[in-house]
Amino acid sequence: MQTSRPVFLELWRIKLPLPGLVSILHRASGVLMVLAIPFAAILLHLAASGQQGFESAAGLLDSWWVGLFLIGLVWSLMHHLLAGIRHLVLDIGIGLDRPVARRTAKTVLVAGLVLSLLLLVGGLIS
Repeated sequence: MQTSRPVFLELWRIKLPLPGLVSILHRASGVLMVLAIPFAAILLHLAASGQQGFESAAGLLDSWWVGLFLIGLVWSLMHHLLAGIRHLVLDIGIGLDRPVARRTAKTVLVAGLVLSLLLLVGGLIS
């Protein structure tokens, strides 16, 4: 049985549409947040173990790489929240047309970054 469909196996050359990218980033941000839970629990346990543990946890939070990870986590939370709302609206049948789906995907990407920057610059996350 022969099919007339083209076979294109070079995955790096496939251009993913913006709504597909937002969907993949939604999943990736969820995975990032789930993977952060054990580290947060360990950090909380360390901080609650006593004065020395609290000081070592505070010192760990002052390192640049943990700050970078927290910035990524804030973006992850904002993007996941906005993309989740977008997916819920799509599930009830609103915004399924291609132009609207592209516009809402672009809005989610931009708004996630803007909200993250507002939280970080506003001093709510330091």
